[in-house]
Amino acid sequence: MSTERRQGDIELAGVGKRYDDIVAVEGINLKIPDGAYCCFLGPSGCGKTTILRMIAGHEDPTFGDILIGGENVVGMAPIERRTAMMFQSYALFPHLSVRDNIAFALRVRGVPKAERYKAADEMIEKVQLTELAHRLPGQLSGGQQQRVALARAAITGPRVLLLDEPLSALDEQLRIQMRQELRRMQQDLGITFIHVTHTQLEAIALADLVVVMERGKIKQAGGAREVYVSPHDRYVAEFLGGQNVLSGKVEKVNGASLVMRGPKLEGFEVPVAGKTAVTQGDKVDIAVRRDDIRLLRPESAAIAPGNPHLSTRVQAIEYQGYFVKVMLDAIGDDEFVAYVTERDFFSDPLKVGDIVVATWQSDHTLLLA
Repeated sequence: MSTERRQGDIELAGVGKRYDDIVAVEGINLKIPDGAYCCFLGPSGCGKTTILRMIAGHEDPTFGDILIGGENVVGMAPIERRTAMMFQSYALFPHLSVRDNIAFALRVRGVPKAERYKAADEMIEKVQLTELAHRLPGQLSGGQQQRVALARAAITGPRVLLLDEPLSALDEQLRIQMRQELRRMQQDLGITFIHVTHTQLEAIALADLVVVMERGKIKQAGGAREVYVSPHDRYVAEFLGGQNVLSGKVEKVNGASLVMRGPKLEGFEVPVAGKTAVTQGDKVDIAVRRDDIRLLRPESAAIAPGNPHLSTRVQAIEYQGYFVKVMLDAIGDDEFVAYVTERDFFSDPLKVGDIVVATWQSDHTLLLA
């Protein structure tokens, strides 16, 4: 692959960051392809923003290398790296018009006025703000201000654009709209986007590559569907949501499957699917998607042979629009929830206190690491 085509490739090779005795990032290894949309996802304090700042050049790693387009950029200034950062606060100049805000980065670089305004006008058209070009930031909505900030960051022609919690200040409806805008802009510009967020739905809606972090380490990195459907461990499954994570002990191993038993769980088979070898007596965690759980009335429950099932009680019900969230008795220390489609739920509505049989297909059980 040519250097030109690889200009937005990023590789973090053993990257770590310490502040005195505090380890913010610990030995990160990751490759991000040129032109990818990558989301770093995790709770506050997990190290994701520190990684963003190290890629940007606002901080240097304590150890390890950061390569962009095959070049080690540690010690180089952001302008030399050809990275640009869009901050959560947008940091627009209140006294400058949309056009002048976007052109400002080129003005600082000494680009002639006619040339920088030509580039600004082209960028304004890309972010669909042509009719607002002469307005001040205070005359714009939050979403429009964000587009200005994005255009100002992109006008310098960076090979990597870095976004620090760009949607956190917006209301829910605007966040959804701006997710679409960000993805469209990334595809139009054709450059690598690195986006930091603590919002699970935001990451899986936007990213080609989702990187889930905990305490300065990468817990799992992969495509959005891969990470959501096949979490590696309990932390990833619980953080991304949508999964019931249950614990138990291995009763016996049958080649490609094992028999597990736990609180309220009769022995049932779990596919091993190439996971690390387990032996009788081991404690294991499994994940079952909440939308895979079927709730049946005890008097008419027809359970397919081999499928796990248990008797449980409805503890709470939340209407979510296209599905109903049914919270059931906890299983040991683990919460147990079913997502029932709206049509199925209201064809035979449940109420708090009802006894139901919860069941799911055995091959929909995921053994976690």
